[in-house]
Amino acid sequence: MATEVPATASSTSALTLETRGIEIVEEADRKGRPRDLFWPWFAANVSVLGIAYGAFILAFGVSFWQGVFAAVVGTAFSFLLVGFVALSGKSASAPTMIVSRAPFGVRGNALPTAVSYVLLVGWETALTALATLATATVFDRLGVGGGNATKIIAFLVVAGIVVAAGVLGFDLILRLQFILTIALGVLTVVYIALTAKDVHWSTVSALPAGSGQAVLGALVFAMTALGLGWVNAGGDYSRYLPRRASGPGVVGWTTFGGTLAPIILIVWGLLLAGSDQQFAQKLAADPIGALTTLLPTWFLVPFALVAVGGIIAGAVLDIYSSGLNLLTLGVRIPRYVAAGIDGVLMVLGTIYVVWIAQDFLGPFQGFLITLGVPMAAWCGIFLADLWLRRGRYAEPELFSSAGRYGAVNAGAVGTMVVATFAGWGLVTNTYASWLSWQGYLLGPLGLGGKDGAWAFANLGVLVALVLGAVGYAATSAGRVGRQRAAAPVDDAVAHPAV
Repeated sequence: MATEVPATASSTSALTLETRGIEIVEEADRKGRPRDLFWPWFAANVSVLGIAYGAFILAFGVSFWQGVFAAVVGTAFSFLLVGFVALSGKSASAPTMIVSRAPFGVRGNALPTAVSYVLLVGWETALTALATLATATVFDRLGVGGGNATKIIAFLVVAGIVVAAGVLGFDLILRLQFILTIALGVLTVVYIALTAKDVHWSTVSALPAGSGQAVLGALVFAMTALGLGWVNAGGDYSRYLPRRASGPGVVGWTTFGGTLAPIILIVWGLLLAGSDQQFAQKLAADPIGALTTLLPTWFLVPFALVAVGGIIAGAVLDIYSSGLNLLTLGVRIPRYVAAGIDGVLMVLGTIYVVWIAQDFLGPFQGFLITLGVPMAAWCGIFLADLWLRRGRYAEPELFSSAGRYGAVNAGAVGTMVVATFAGWGLVTNTYASWLSWQGYLLGPLGLGGKDGAWAFANLGVLVALVLGAVGYAATSAGRVGRQRAAAPVDDAVAHPAV
């Protein structure tokens, strides 16, 4: 198929169905300011699961201050990457994985889009399952039953909200995320105040320092659990901004919105987990259940709103972007139908996780690391291309394999494959037996093998990111230069430089 012609779209309002899919957002439909990006990114990352991440970071064997360093740097850097990706949405006025056709080619882009789609559907499934289990945990603590009936009701409510928001689309999502930001922010502050009694600084400050490898492993964990899970959706929400909107504003508000809540929550998790080793172990095994043990009974229902609301906010962004990914893969259906299909997959996956699977956390962490590697490679390639093009795209040609971006750029596809292979060889995954093949380069490169000091540093994520950027620049800089010279994008007003 040489040419792909998107359907005509109409503008939407908060409670009407968004009919726009992957096509370019027309000038008349662009609206808002960069600071509007704060709301969706804050709401999607204010989940109390961030407190559990504090316990996961300490499990690397680091001290409190080393954990703070890993959390702040890993979270901020990973969301800075999301901010830079968001620039492409403003410049090209298209979803992230459509813009990804510029470096990969219209058909070659199927590789990163397929990985992105699996990652997004996996996240929305994991989050919906976690919200279902969290509700059951709270109701069990209240003594009114946390069995299958409660799980089924919670599952239906959570899945219904997530799917409805994903189907209705952009404007409803922004309205929902604004409300969730305010409500969840207030309730989270109350949670912190109520659990301050459980922080024992003398115990926390006495935690022994870990090795440099341990700190790096904790930092990479923060990256993969947070910003790197969102890079493939960074431009999906900035594409509606006017092209004249401030580029630094887009980067800054996206980074700030995504970073603020997780840093606060992770640091609080470090304090709570560092104060009580038994509590830290409970957090690792059952994040939501452990958090409820610190609360008075009267706050359990508000806590359920915090836990479930934050999880829903993240799942809503995932299902919206996964629907756009499905369309980018060439499935010719309306956007809202694509979101509905993803909702069905999410429902089936959640049923498996909640009622069939015996372990949630282990496979989830393995999932993050495994798919975090190719996404890091893609991110390096995408950002290198964004920089080489100075953020200027010929939007109509993103939909034609006969245009300047071509069908397949072997340099980008090959770089992603090589960077992923190298990255998987430098991470270890003991979370599931079927992931034990990873880490195959740790021995040959003299890093101590799968049981050595570098085994759990997850170097592969950083290596994939760097190799992606450097490899693409080496293989495709000339290609980009020839494209710009042969058919320059000369409308400086419509396509301002980054």
